[in-house]
Amino acid sequence: MSQQLGRLLLIQIGDGADPGPETFNNLCGLKTRSFNLSASEIDTTIPSCTNPGDEVQKTSRPGMVNRTFTGSGAFVSSVAMTAFMDKVINATVFNAKVIVPGLGTFTGPFFVTDFEASGDMENNMEFSATFVPGDSLTFVAA
Repeated sequence: MSQQLGRLLLIQIGDGADPGPETFNNLCGLKTRSFNLSASEIDTTIPSCTNPGDEVQKTSRPGMVNRTFTGSGAFVSSVAMTAFMDKVINATVFNAKVIVPGLGTFTGPFFVTDFEASGDMENNMEFSATFVPGDSLTFVAA
């Protein structure tokens, strides 16, 4: 079993080409990134009807799933960043791929729910963004 490099956890933004195959490019500048895979828990616990004084066993089933990508890093001016910022500014859904090394790729429509640009007097401008699915995602195992 091999270790995976964190810098290979990527989000790629689709160019929206129509017709024709869509091209996906890495969102450049990311220094930190994370991808959350979670599901809400729905309680299905029912106390014993025949012996209500018995120990109650908690049971659950999965509810809504969450697939959220967050990243932050250097704001790198480019044609791709300009196209990405247009989607952020206009709250547009776009196709993206989240590549999780050693696991696989999640592909589908995403939009940015939170974007922040920051900087101080001496350092370069940085940004952070949160991406959530706009619809169901397709998963292809690595």
